[in-house]
Amino acid sequence: MDDKETLLGIRRGIEKESLRALPGGGLALTPHPIALGSALTHPHITTDYSESQLELITGVHAGVDAVLGELTEIHQAVYRALADERLWVSSMPCGLPTDETIPIGRYGSSNVGRAKSVYRMGLGQRYGRRMQTISGIHYNWSLPGVSTEGYFGAIRNFRREGWLLLYLFGASPALCDSFVHGREHGLERLSEHSLYLPHATSLRMGRLGYQSDAQASIAVSYNCLESYAASLQAALSQPYPAYEAIGVQTPGGDYNQLSTSLLQIENEFYSTIRAKRVIRSGERPLHALRERGVEYIEVRLMDLDPFEPVGIGADAIRVLDAFLLHCLKSDSPDDTPDEIAANARNQHRVAARGREPGLVLEHWQGGERSLQDWAGEILAGCAAHAEALDAAHGGNAYRAALKRVAERLKHPELCPSARVLAVMEQDFDNSHVGFIRHQSDATRAALLALPFPDELQRRFEKLAAESLAEQARIEAADTMDFEEFRRHYVAPERMKV
Repeated sequence: MDDKETLLGIRRGIEKESLRALPGGGLALTPHPIALGSALTHPHITTDYSESQLELITGVHAGVDAVLGELTEIHQAVYRALADERLWVSSMPCGLPTDETIPIGRYGSSNVGRAKSVYRMGLGQRYGRRMQTISGIHYNWSLPGVSTEGYFGAIRNFRREGWLLLYLFGASPALCDSFVHGREHGLERLSEHSLYLPHATSLRMGRLGYQSDAQASIAVSYNCLESYAASLQAALSQPYPAYEAIGVQTPGGDYNQLSTSLLQIENEFYSTIRAKRVIRSGERPLHALRERGVEYIEVRLMDLDPFEPVGIGADAIRVLDAFLLHCLKSDSPDDTPDEIAANARNQHRVAARGREPGLVLEHWQGGERSLQDWAGEILAGCAAHAEALDAAHGGNAYRAALKRVAERLKHPELCPSARVLAVMEQDFDNSHVGFIRHQSDATRAALLALPFPDELQRRFEKLAAESLAEQARIEAADTMDFEEFRRHYVAPERMKV
């Protein structure tokens, strides 16, 4: 077990996506509010796929309360700039317009800003814009003294057992039918405009969410940095026939996508967890990883919890800390193609049927295990880490959080996914938009009612002004033609060391 100093050295940060929605529950089609500064350069407030989709980013924190405190302050600043719009508090979107009218993110006239928009245009061409409006929480985490090999071992174990987090924290069992308009979906109708699966935990992480047949063909191994980087580089540099057919540009010269390869850039690779490194200006993420190794890991499968004001609560963060330590400290044999395929099947099974009584999963060591038994075993493994974290921090917050969350195994009705369906049925005639609209209004009111000192207001105003000035500086400094910039950016040699 790690010593106190090491455990106190855990660092964490949160990235939280949310759609901007109108009071009636439809998507806000307005531009990114100027009062929030530049989406290109603001350190804490940007957009994700859509101009209507905010991404709120904390700094790096040593404490759970500190990271939640900063995330709350960023929300407060955002709500003060939104007029009558609100942040949609579900991972599954609000009422969506036709696919082509969902606005993609705009980042100004600089080459780097244009590249960000062209990349999003490409995502829309490849997967449809609706899929990109799904929102979630990304949890960034590091522990002192962990090697690149150590982080890859943790990632392999996370991919084996991360389905547990879908069961415990998944909160997207239903959705508005506008999301799947015109698509095969396999869901059941719950009310006039709401679809669901009765035992689903996270439709966001299931077959309707961030999935792609093209990406399923990428055989990414997590056994070492070299194999991981090589498989990603192949996906980033080899043309993919379906995307070659789309072309980089239209005959009229407008851009369809950044490249015709299977992945345009590293961030297009959808994974429940990523190996990460802070990049230098203009650097490709894959180059940074190859040159300097893994710096932290990014957990990407957490749904927005509509019952938590900022989408995630302290219990979830503490359980994540204990779970990630469990993944890091447990034996982690190399993965195999068969195991990787089984992990994906388990993820989809728990996303769609996680609360189904008697559900059975494929164990990575062979054979089948009941979800209940396997989950109990994993949580028992996390308990020692919760105890060590409490010893380091003082008190019993980690053990208490693990105990409360573990109750969801014996009582599935306590899972956020079950609570969402129960409240929808009880108070909102089974309407997903009706429930989330109400919850979004209540969340907005609660956050606006919190104290927001003048000094905080001035700090966010300063950040917004500085970000706009920085965007203008970048635009003024550009000298390269955009096509030349694009070719240089996607050049395969820029991913190598």
